[in-house]
Amino acid sequence: MEEFETSTSSGKTKTIYVSTVISIALVLLMTGLLGLILVHAKNLSIYVKENIVLNIIVNDGAKEVDINTLQKQLDTNPYVLKTQYVSKELAARNLTKDLGEDFVDFLGYNPLLSSIDLYMKADYANNESIEAFTSQLSKNPLVKEVIYQKSLIDMVNQNIRGIGLVILAFATILMIIAVALINNTIRLAIYSQRFLIKSMQLVGATQNFIRKPFLTYGILHGLFAGLIAVIFLLITLYLAQQQVPEMIILRNWFEFGMVFLAVVGIGVLISGLSTYFAVSKFLRLKIYDLYK
Repeated sequence: MEEFETSTSSGKTKTIYVSTVISIALVLLMTGLLGLILVHAKNLSIYVKENIVLNIIVNDGAKEVDINTLQKQLDTNPYVLKTQYVSKELAARNLTKDLGEDFVDFLGYNPLLSSIDLYMKADYANNESIEAFTSQLSKNPLVKEVIYQKSLIDMVNQNIRGIGLVILAFATILMIIAVALINNTIRLAIYSQRFLIKSMQLVGATQNFIRKPFLTYGILHGLFAGLIAVIFLLITLYLAQQQVPEMIILRNWFEFGMVFLAVVGIGVLISGLSTYFAVSKFLRLKIYDLYK
């Protein structure tokens, strides 16, 4: 009879532990998904900003050696990500391809000028920095003019800023909900062990002695839940990139790894703290309060 009761009690405890780990893992999975969305959103904003092109039109008759020197100077500028030289012949071929007919044969000459396509670093892809940069660049005698879409840059930065604020607000709310859900899950699990806690206390066990096994299990539950969540996050990433191959340009395994570590860390931290406070609460309760 005692063996049956012990087996039943052990089975219930294992069921509680498994359900606790699964519950925490689901919450951490949602938190991790939001983290991956934040990483992809940040990388997408950087990608968009770094693909805004400034066309530096070179004066007609400028020597190619001088243009190459200018390009090398631009490449060393801290504002500049990369440059690409477009000769007037290459510009004519590109435009002919876009138009579908050879306009040079029709006109009898090539009216296009050589240019340098310049891409700014993401931190400087805003109108204030670009205006300061182009103002200085326009003083160079080789430069005829600098062409860029000011309204497009304004729109890109405003949209990125707005989307970023929405995602940040949503992330804050989700984190609060995640902490509350994990805390409640842990408290319910400890609640089922309240009589065991009080029994150990009544036979003379110290509070630290009672807390230790619960804290150990709490931390392990958070760790296991975090690892389970990470596995599902990896599966989600794989499936998403299979469905949308273009997402590979936003892939950054270092940042993904930081998200995974954060998920595991959050699981361990919240689970450990929740366990500590839940056990402490039942240690302070009187025996008759355990039945309420």
